[in-house]
Parts: sequence; structure tokens; C-alpha cells
Amino acid sequence: MGDSDTRLADRYGDVRVDVGADFVVTVTICRAPDNYFDHALIASIADAYEAIDADERCRCIVLTAEGKNFCAGAALARRAEPGEQPPATHLYDEAVRIFAARTPVVAAVRGAAVGGGLGLAMSADFRVGAPETRMTANFARLGFHQGFGLSVTLPQVVGHQRAIELLYTGARIGGEEALRIGMLDRLAPLAELDAEARSLAVEIARSAPLAVESIRETMRGDLAARIRAATDREKAEQDRLTQTADFAEGVRAMAERRLPDFQRR
Repeated sequence: MGDSDTRLADRYGDVRVDVGADFVVTVTICRAPDNYFDHALIASIADAYEAIDADERCRCIVLTAEGKNFCAGAALARRAEPGEQPPATHLYDEAVRIFAARTPVVAAVRGAAVGGGLGLAMSADFRVGAPETRMTANFARLGFHQGFGLSVTLPQVVGHQRAIELLYTGARIGGEEALRIGMLDRLAPLAELDAEARSLAVEIARSAPLAVESIRETMRGDLAARIRAATDREKAEQDRLTQTADFAEGVRAMAERRLPDFQRR
């Protein structure tokens, strides 16, 4: 956080925090309909998680989003406002803070989780989706390198071979297929998605909190350190590849809803 105050607030930028009576806290991304992320949004989620860690009312987080999509990716087209100062930290430094938080997280993945939005979903301990859920690591289709720690989390969840297939092809995975290969842990009808995510969170919150925290620390091991090492590589490669003509073509092709014509330059 920007200071040492970890008191839990109701709002962190575009992130709303609601504490339930059953030790479950809901963290809602409020950038409907698509919930594109930037540095400020990821920092806000990290701030909320750190405050939740310090609040004894909170034993499990449900991460959800308003609108149509969980997170449709990065706000690539956003331009800095006149006089706006660049962030003091890299976006992925804020992402590492999310991975380093202690409270278990269940992500309710409504609609699309795309690119870095998939990375955010994969930061959770569990993911609950619907048949309409769509998950894609579409970086190569845009002409650049994956990010948000997906180099670590995706193979850890689906296995190395399936992970590199998803990263090389940018394939879009529906909810039922995502459940089959492990990207989702539970599937529910769209209207019941939030309730199913909360049900899992309540199950976790009913266990002894010190035991859950200890088990989670054991099972995650050095995950935050591995994410930091991976994102150092990811951001360096993203910086390099976003300067290429292929990246410019990939972004144009996406905007124009056509296949890209990559030239290896």
C-alpha cells in the first residue's frame, strides 16, 4: 500500500469491498462492462488484499466483477492524461503483491478472462465459471509475450504441454473445456455462478483459519518469488516485442476483427 495503514475500507479506486457475516469478503472490480485493467486497478486489488489479510473478519475472498466480463484484458488503448505522472512501480510489481497476499481467493469468472485478465483469474486459489465463460491467453495472436505470471500459473494448473499449446495458439477455451482441463474448478449455470463461488468460499472459511493459512503457505511455497522472477522476464520481453511491426499489426487486426498478417519484424 502507499502507507502502513491496513484498515479495511469499502472502496479502493475501482474496487469495492463487501464483508459478509460468514467470514467471506467479496472484492468486486467495478469497470463494467469489460473491466479492462491498468496499473491503478491492479494496485487497488493488491491494496484491498493486504487490508483483508489484516482483518480478522475475513477468511476467504470472492473476486468478482460487475458487467459482462470478468476482465477482458489490459487497457491497451488508454493514453495518459496531460500532466499525469507515470506510476512509481511497474504493473507487475503490483501483481506480485496480489500473489503474496495470505487470504485464499475464489474467482467468479463471468464472461471473458482474456490475456492479463486470465492472469488475474489464475492468481486465485480456485476459479468458478459458467458454460459461457471464455478464457484465452491471446498474447501471441497480438504479437507479444504472455504476462501477469502466466508463465508460472498456467503450466502449474493445466500442465506444461497444454500450457504451451494455449500460449502458442491463443486458443479461446469455453467453460466446459476449461473445467475439463483444470482452468476452472467448478462450473455452474450463469445465473448461479456468484452463489457457487461464494459457496466454495464459505466451505473454506468454515475451516480453522490458522490451519488454512498454514496449509496454503506450504502448498504455494515460493510462488510469489517465482511470479516475481517470471514477470521480470515477461515484462522485458513484452517491452521488446511491443516495439515490433508484428505487434502493431496484431493490435490492428484485433481492432478490425480480421486475421493478422505477421511479417516476423
